[in-house]
Amino acid sequence: MDTDGIDLHRIPRESYTDGSFHGVEFLPDNFRDSPNETTMRVSEKYSTLPADEKGIHIINIRAIEDIGYVRTESTLLNSFSQDPDANCKYGLYFRDGKRKVDYILVYHYKKSSFSRTLTRRIHFNDLGPRSLKQDQPLPGKGGQVNMQDIEPHMDYHEDDKRVRREEYESNLMQTGLELERDEDTKIHGLGFVKIHAPWNVLCREAEFMKLKMPTKKVYQIHQPHGLLKKINSVIQKITEPIQPKVAEHKHQTVKRLSYPFSREKQHLFDLSDRDSFYDSKTRSTIVYEILKRTTCTKAKYSMGQGEGRKKETTLLNKRRKCGKYGITSLLANNVYSAAYPLHDGDYEGEHIEPNDRKLLCEEWASYGVFYKYQPIDLVRKYFGEKIGLYFAWLGVYTQMLIPASIVGIIVFLYGCATVDENIPSMEMCDQRNNITMCPLCDRTCSYWKLSSACATARASHLFDNPATVFFSVFMALWAATFMEHWKRKQMRLNYRWDLTGFEEEEDHPRAEYEAKVLEKSLRKEYRNKETEKEKLTWKDRFPAYFTNFVSIIFMIGLTFAIVFGVIIYRISTAAALAISSSPGGRSNVRVTVTATAVIINLVVIIILDEVYGCIARWLTQIEVPKTDKSFEERLIFKAFLLKFVNAYTPIFYVAFFKGRFVGRPGDYVYIFHSFRMEECAPGGCLMELCIQLSIIMLGKQLIQNNLFEIGIPKMKKFIRYLKLKRQRPVDYEEHMKKKQRYEVDYNLEPFAGLTPEYMEMIIQFGFVTLFVASFPLAPLFALLNNIIEIRLDAKKFVTELRRPVAVRAKDIGIWYNILRGVGKLAVIINAFVISFTSDFIPRLVYLYMYSESGTMHGFVNHTLSYFNVSDFQEGTAPNDAIELGYPVQICRYKDYREPPWSESKYDIAKDFWAVLAARLAFVIVFQNLVMFMSDFVDWIIPDIPKDISQQIHKEKVLMVEVFMKEEQGKLQLLETWRDKDKRKGENCNNHSPRSSMSHRGSISSCHSCHVEV
Repeated sequence: MDTDGIDLHRIPRESYTDGSFHGVEFLPDNFRDSPNETTMRVSEKYSTLPADEKGIHIINIRAIEDIGYVRTESTLLNSFSQDPDANCKYGLYFRDGKRKVDYILVYHYKKSSFSRTLTRRIHFNDLGPRSLKQDQPLPGKGGQVNMQDIEPHMDYHEDDKRVRREEYESNLMQTGLELERDEDTKIHGLGFVKIHAPWNVLCREAEFMKLKMPTKKVYQIHQPHGLLKKINSVIQKITEPIQPKVAEHKHQTVKRLSYPFSREKQHLFDLSDRDSFYDSKTRSTIVYEILKRTTCTKAKYSMGQGEGRKKETTLLNKRRKCGKYGITSLLANNVYSAAYPLHDGDYEGEHIEPNDRKLLCEEWASYGVFYKYQPIDLVRKYFGEKIGLYFAWLGVYTQMLIPASIVGIIVFLYGCATVDENIPSMEMCDQRNNITMCPLCDRTCSYWKLSSACATARASHLFDNPATVFFSVFMALWAATFMEHWKRKQMRLNYRWDLTGFEEEEDHPRAEYEAKVLEKSLRKEYRNKETEKEKLTWKDRFPAYFTNFVSIIFMIGLTFAIVFGVIIYRISTAAALAISSSPGGRSNVRVTVTATAVIINLVVIIILDEVYGCIARWLTQIEVPKTDKSFEERLIFKAFLLKFVNAYTPIFYVAFFKGRFVGRPGDYVYIFHSFRMEECAPGGCLMELCIQLSIIMLGKQLIQNNLFEIGIPKMKKFIRYLKLKRQRPVDYEEHMKKKQRYEVDYNLEPFAGLTPEYMEMIIQFGFVTLFVASFPLAPLFALLNNIIEIRLDAKKFVTELRRPVAVRAKDIGIWYNILRGVGKLAVIINAFVISFTSDFIPRLVYLYMYSESGTMHGFVNHTLSYFNVSDFQEGTAPNDAIELGYPVQICRYKDYREPPWSESKYDIAKDFWAVLAARLAFVIVFQNLVMFMSDFVDWIIPDIPKDISQQIHKEKVLMVEVFMKEEQGKLQLLETWRDKDKRKGENCNNHSPRSSMSHRGSISSCHSCHVEV
């Protein structure tokens, strides 16, 4: 019986001959006698089923030709095929083996116990595409059927999802896409909808999207001449071993002229091979664009609300009418569980056909090719411009780290070579000076010798030397040069990838935004208010903005509180170790406290990074941004702000606050009236800053960036393997069989965007530039990490993630502005690190203002003040005053204060103000000088390379020439037609009428001449 309750077998064959059932091939007369006659309701429209299910050609329904659509014909049941999966290349093609799968939609379904008794339904092909029933099945295996009457106890949510899927898929077919369903998969409970975009749809959408496609016109790329040509040839020969062996990476001498595709000008384009004119990346992009703008409005229970409740009928109908759900909304509401394009094929195994994925795995996503350049053009061809630009930027950043690493190593080696010539550290290590220092804590700590800090002073010189200042200036200029170099590289890529003139159009509104607007309009309709086109205003978003502000302030405060807690830990641990009975514990107090505190900071940073990432996403979601681009930019800003504060707060504390608010002996600053503030080591806090920076940077890169990215996917894969082994042997054997491509890709991790990848590199860029004055080896460690990171990310994209939808982009977006901001901030921070954290400025002041011999001799003594032990506050003096073997009357501490025998004892001395003035002057001079030099580099290096600018201009000229030739050809053809028309007219006028020809007859004869023309 059909959907209207008519038993098709009881309709006499003669009644079909009137043409009302055009296109239907009838069943044989003895078909009723065949077994399973009640199971023969057709469920696959426009489909082909494998031969192992049915071997008889039952019905053939022609597709309806719409405007611009090619008439297609497909059959429900094909003839026998020995291996249908091999015909469709295991899921890369439809069942006919001809139509390529461009996109996959995945949904969950519940198999009914009545599925074996369901009969098949016939839809006739004389219905137009807009009159198709919403519950019609799709071609392929396991087409869905209407189960409202058969299974009344079905879950309302599942029924609602099924109805929306059917309407959405019907709307997709109306746009010209071809669909095929497959529910007979090895993954139980999952159905797959395969989508194919035919040629006419691809051409139509390429014109809408203004995709630049290659034309027939080929022109010569400008090549250098003379000396430059010889230099380039030498460089190419030297770098040949490190070039990837892919065709896209070879040096090109000619280029096809590109132009936005137009169906009216198809003759301009190179259509010799239609199958490869649109590559898989472009096809999936076009299909995704259709998926985003195609909507469905039918929802039986209105997004699951109203089930089991009595709603106002009018309001519910308005909600059904107004609610439009595109693919993003359907994914968000679990109508579909996934949507993704397919990978090109397998990347490992025997007898694999060559494909781009396999080539990327061999020449890019392998640790064995870490020394080679990246095949960026192939990456762009496979993943799209946005991901291609990320890896191109990462490659340029890694290359630029090579000179920075070399200079950093030289600066470090200079410190090692001059450590024995450093006079201040030699004076500190000289035990003959016999300088007695004041206790580091109250009561439990005793007096100590300055010479005991000899190792710390010598180690500080490795990073606190005159070369450090040069390196800070160098890194500021390096950052400016890197940004300019990237802009030039970006322009070259835009030219090569035909992105010149590309402007991003306004994106489709996000599903959450549309839902919020719909909710607002429904509220106004409920209040009987007339509504125009609604949109969210700042008043609607004010609660979200307020929540964002309060949450961010709270989380920044939480970070400060944790750093403060670590400070309390350091102070209390130092006091506990000072009273230790172990001499080794007492002698290594500073090293032990510093190392353990840094490890605690590292663990906290890694944990809070993950927490802050989730909170930043939630805060962005409640803001309900309109477009995906706006959502991404707001998310990036929040995540960067929180992660920046989280990563750098402990480092800022050591660099600028530790030891600044200690007080002096006899008048110390206390926390909670019991803990004294920390002091810097006699050699300064720069060495401790170096330890803090190195452990956090290396630990963050090793654990968070590499171990997590390698370990977590391996762990997930191992867990899936264990679950599979616990299943029944039949399921295990079924799993081990050859799967379809879309089943394999479904088991991969979904692509979560490039924000985490960029974020870890931007934080690393901050470590390299912000505090480079204290850690010259930071660029070297960043370089080693990035060499691994490139291949690690490549392997993840090629083998562990579903193929992302290709997105066109001409730059790296907001990340460039963040990089520039970090580069400018680095100049200021390095100026303060050199001026206030290191002893560079005090040494210069002593050398030119106070040194009697013009050398650094006496510098240590100049920086230490005197204190009379009789001036200790009650209860703060050391318990063991003669631990050094002699009574102490005067002890020293690091500060610029008046001695106890002065009239204004312990007041700040004039030397302090002289050093402070010099420090502030250095900050101002250093900052303005380096900023000026950076801006000069920015100005002197053009953003667009000269040869690229010439090539872009050449393309414009060639394009004008092409159109001018076309117009001239049209004019010549028109002139030819006019001449022919004129000659025909003259022939008619020169024809003399015969004796009896009437005027009317002559007119008709001339008219016939024109008609012939």
